Amino acid sequence: MNTLTSNPVLSLPETKKQMTKAKPRRRLNANQLMWLLKPLGFLLMLLPFAYLLFTLLTGQLGPNPIDEITDFTGEWALRFILLGLALTPIKLVFKQTWPLRFRRMVGLFAFFYLMLHIATYVALDLGFDLAAVFSDVLERRYITAGFLAFIILLPLAITSNRAMVKRLGKKWQALHRWVYLAATASVVHYIWLARGEVWEPKVYLGILLVLLSVRLFYAIKKPTRAKR
Repeated sequence: MNTLTSNPVLSLPETKKQMTKAKPRRRLNANQLMWLLKPLGFLLMLLPFAYLLFTLLTGQLGPNPIDEITDFTGEWALRFILLGLALTPIKLVFKQTWPLRFRRMVGLFAFFYLMLHIATYVALDLGFDLAAVFSDVLERRYITAGFLAFIILLPLAITSNRAMVKRLGKKWQALHRWVYLAATASVVHYIWLARGEVWEPKVYLGILLVLLSVRLFYAIKKPTRAKR
């Protein structure tokens, strides 16, 4: 019997060598993480629509379902518009670029809920009476503000794909800066609609002002750094 090979003390260095050769666990890179987070984000953003369908099919929308659908879709459209605006300030403040990868998805969901909002108003509330729609746009200032937001967001949604980004080049960024006006018009639409009766529009106004202030701060700060 070979005592050298059977001695456990002599085999310890060999065991340590095997342990050092063990491969380290791989960590997810940014692309792999986005591959996991984007489907999750999509499902989360679809939850309000699923909830709306559930309440509609189960008859839980109350005595005025059209008004409930209009208010629900309009408020979620505004929330996603503000969420889309918040992604760049988050990137600037926390020095993280990954939030920007959700910008297109958030913007399209904002437009999706906005289209549901408008479709409910035009089809269910007014019964496709285009003359009544045109009259409301001219005579009711809150509808004028909402219609302005829709007119601005329509080309932004159409040009949100990568092909249009490449085709428009620098013009794409200039076009999509109009989202700030659309967000302002959306908040004004809500404030004029509520007429000071509820506090939620003021909260959205405060959020919008904070986001615009952050963007303005970093816009002023950037040229100052360049001069140094």
